[in-house]
Amino acid sequence: MTTPAWLLEREAGLCPCGCIGKRRKGSFVEKTLNGSAGLLRQVMFSDDLAHRPGLLQRIDPRAKVIGFLALLVAVSFVHSPWMLLACYLATLVLAGISGLPVVFFIKRVWLFIPIFTGIVVLPATLSLVTPGEVVLTLWHWNGHAQGFTAQGLRAAALLILRVAGSVSLVVLLTLTTPWARLLAGLRGLGVPKMFILVIGMAYRYLFHLLTSVMDMYEARKARTIGKQAHDRTARRFVAATAGALIGKSHYLAEEVHQAMTARGFRGDSKVLKSFRFGTVEVAWFAGVAVAAALALGGDSLLVR
Repeated sequence: MTTPAWLLEREAGLCPCGCIGKRRKGSFVEKTLNGSAGLLRQVMFSDDLAHRPGLLQRIDPRAKVIGFLALLVAVSFVHSPWMLLACYLATLVLAGISGLPVVFFIKRVWLFIPIFTGIVVLPATLSLVTPGEVVLTLWHWNGHAQGFTAQGLRAAALLILRVAGSVSLVVLLTLTTPWARLLAGLRGLGVPKMFILVIGMAYRYLFHLLTSVMDMYEARKARTIGKQAHDRTARRFVAATAGALIGKSHYLAEEVHQAMTARGFRGDSKVLKSFRFGTVEVAWFAGVAVAAALALGGDSLLVR
């Protein structure tokens, strides 16, 4: 079973010519809830990807966690931008073999890297922070050219590519492993069960409460006649919704705890499918060892 297509489609917009309606600026509440709905669609789509028949989907979650952790350590020791670029391209190949849409995978990674890493690294590319050979002059100071330096640009490229490779590995792990199996794999590796239970419950019921907020807002819109106010009225609605949501979450927590206790819960989660290491996992560990050796060995040759 996969997520229905109509749940993943965005709402149709009005005609740009204005012949079938008038565009109005939405409130901050509506924009926030629309963003939350988009997050729900992405989560459902990601869960469908994790159940596709692919290379990484067939590997035991414990083996995947160990393998990706080893690859993350190997990437952190690479100092050549070209080798880091090769590592990133290898993650694209893994994504394609595992049945992931490559364009979706690239967007999932690069939509966050320029926002956070780029802003942090940008000052380091200037000659005021990183002295060196100026390759792009922006201004002059006391007769000396000031601007982007080759050393600063190389350091920025090194950091951005390292972050891109690391984030790609983490995204590959999360997109090819269902959340329940990933948590069970972490529990099998010795992660404390209380940590696993808190994360699992928070992940599951965060979206349940978010759906409740969206239902409350849709019910309010359906019962409102005329133009909605976007200032004080909207803030009152947010405050009232937050109070109601706290009450719902407390009541839901009590019901869930009683239901789990009635079904024999004693503090440890169970999975329907048992984990075991086989030929696929042995081949996965061998591939990880070869990839890490190639990355570190090629880096030592390029840095010389």
